[in-house]
Amino acid sequence: MGTTIPDNVLSTFSRFVERNMGLSFPKEKWSDLERGIRSAASEFSAGDAESCIKWLMSSRLSKCQVETLASHLTVGETHFFRDRKCFDILEKHIIPGLVRSRVGNEQNIRLWSAGCATGEEPYSLAILIRRIISDLRNWNITILATDINPGFLQKAKQGVYSEWSFRESPNWVKEHYFTKTAKGFELRKDIRNMVTFSYHNIIEDPFPSLSNNTNAMDIIFCRNVLMYFSQERARDAVQHFYRCLASDGRLIVSAVETSQTLFSEFHPINYPGVILYRKTEAGEDAPSIAIPRKQVHPPQPQTSEPGAGMAGGLSPVPPPAYTTIEPAPSVLDSYEEALQSYRQGRYAETVEKITSLLSSDKAGGDNKGCVSLGAEGRLDAKAMSLLARTYANQGRLSDALLWCERAVASDKMSSEFHYLLATILQEVGQAEEAVAALKRTLYLDQDFVPAHFLLGNLTRQQGKFEESGKHFENALSILKARNQEDVLPESEGMTAGRLHEIIRTMLETESRR
Repeated sequence: MGTTIPDNVLSTFSRFVERNMGLSFPKEKWSDLERGIRSAASEFSAGDAESCIKWLMSSRLSKCQVETLASHLTVGETHFFRDRKCFDILEKHIIPGLVRSRVGNEQNIRLWSAGCATGEEPYSLAILIRRIISDLRNWNITILATDINPGFLQKAKQGVYSEWSFRESPNWVKEHYFTKTAKGFELRKDIRNMVTFSYHNIIEDPFPSLSNNTNAMDIIFCRNVLMYFSQERARDAVQHFYRCLASDGRLIVSAVETSQTLFSEFHPINYPGVILYRKTEAGEDAPSIAIPRKQVHPPQPQTSEPGAGMAGGLSPVPPPAYTTIEPAPSVLDSYEEALQSYRQGRYAETVEKITSLLSSDKAGGDNKGCVSLGAEGRLDAKAMSLLARTYANQGRLSDALLWCERAVASDKMSSEFHYLLATILQEVGQAEEAVAALKRTLYLDQDFVPAHFLLGNLTRQQGKFEESGKHFENALSILKARNQEDVLPESEGMTAGRLHEIIRTMLETESRR
């Protein structure tokens, strides 16, 4: 297919798109670029395609407008059980292997469909899990589905599809899991409830992150997404996906995106017609501190804690005064080295450094780590929280919960530790306990924006839409008063401006339902 927009205009616009969005459209893909801009021109009400290009290149676009453009430049074409060979391998080999390794231990499986479009892919994964695991109620299954296009996400949540979404899929898919309605074929509610849809921009937003649940994944699907990225952006995304995977996790891309250079950190696994990329990390079996395991009981709210929404406007209790005692330089250096390893995604190395730090006489005696209020005691608590975060990113959720509780016990006045506890409780499926931990976070710091945001998401999932809306509005109110470039606490680099854009886009999309 040829183009009607002049080559010099398309050439200039393709460079603009790559520079500002990380999407690559070489000359052989200019017809795709023109198709996308014609579609975008209609939504932007910007006249014809060439006029739209001139407007885009001369305007100061908001992130919302940039992402709207991106949604038109990338193809959201998909259907149920697309690439049947890949799903056959998951059904016969990968998922049964995960189930066997987790039975009787931490019975959790975490999957992420990155670039999920209108939801056929993540719902296919949910159907597959339902077919394989008979005692599903005894498992904690996470299926995260993200996309840059809010309209796609809204359609996906509805779970209603036309006949076109079932092309090339087995007959039993539609027969057993869908009901014919006036609007199309509606997916069973129990399957819809297995998938959490969330807005996420692979180029712009942080991952892995406990705050958006993109950590410790067993399988990541990212098909027909990387092919739109420039080499630099694709390489950066793949490195982040590597960090998002638990040890031995798999990354699945489309056949046209396979690359020995791009996926050099992974070990390729060849099946007939399919290549999967497996994460391997040297030293994964790092030592851990021998601490008796205990039954985990959800933390109880303090008697002085107000109810939801900070009724009565009580102010947070001020922290007790500390006598400043500087930690020994060697201890501080050890912690900083561990933190650097964590930031680079070397989780096994991080665990080894932190466990050594906490085991040493200087920084980790059994009593000192839990009761000291001096500087070294607070450093111990930070080390415990880092260990909890690292275990969570490895998928070792019981260990993560154990060490986060110890961090909270060491410093009960830390809003960051209570928030971290909430994110881990969410991951292990304890939603009510996570909500309680978030309310304690806000009791200590009413302006802790990530807690408002996560509370909004959790209460929305519980069907408490009015309460959810209040939390989102609280978050927006606080964010408006912040410098847009401020990095939010416990957000893995998310800025105030970026979170404001995400919440506003989400609320605007839902208001149009």
